[in-house]
Amino acid sequence: MAELFGQNSDLYPFAAFSAGHWTMLFVFAAGSFALYYYRQFFAANELAVRWTFFSGLFVLESLYHYWLYRAGIWDVSFTLPLQLCSISLILCLILLASGSRLVFNIVYFIGIAGALMAVLTPELFFGYPHFRYFQFFITHILIIWTCLFYVFAKDFAPDHKGMWLSFLFLNLSAGIAYLANKWTGGNYMFLAYKPSNGSLIDFLGPYPFYILSLEGIALFLFYVLLAPFGFRKRK
Repeated sequence: MAELFGQNSDLYPFAAFSAGHWTMLFVFAAGSFALYYYRQFFAANELAVRWTFFSGLFVLESLYHYWLYRAGIWDVSFTLPLQLCSISLILCLILLASGSRLVFNIVYFIGIAGALMAVLTPELFFGYPHFRYFQFFITHILIIWTCLFYVFAKDFAPDHKGMWLSFLFLNLSAGIAYLANKWTGGNYMFLAYKPSNGSLIDFLGPYPFYILSLEGIALFLFYVLLAPFGFRKRK
């Protein structure tokens, strides 16, 4: 049992698009479909859904930091909430607690875009059945499901103004992350160097030019995420 919470990733290595990865992709897809197909059920049980998602995100993120602390490897160079998905997780907690449409407009774009990339190309070294494997995938999937819950069950809709607000928030967060990298020697938001695991960033050119490419990709993804709502308004 102890090895399931240990620090030796060689015991349970993660491999992209392995059986463990495909399992979580299936869970993500099935859950996303269920949120849409049973949206009336989830709307009728809004409070239970909100607090289930809130508890899952809060508890798993807390356990992750406790796991790092107990192992003696908690360090400001990588544990501050300055990665895109860490920021999105905090925004999801605020959204679930408050139901704020302003917060929704911000996290809908950065949360889905960032968490989806993380689920598809994980920066992960521990595979099934390690604690970190479950913590990583469940938290990232819950970020996306939180956004989809508000779209499907609560009928929230992002708008063009919200997209640009989210893009501004993303860039302000990147500025803070850049300064934190200088201070801690970290690599928050991958602004110091590329992730060690294979990812989309590998195809975007050398440092620092890939950062500009990421800006363009982020804006493109934001428009893709906004597009269904433009179609809906025209119907």
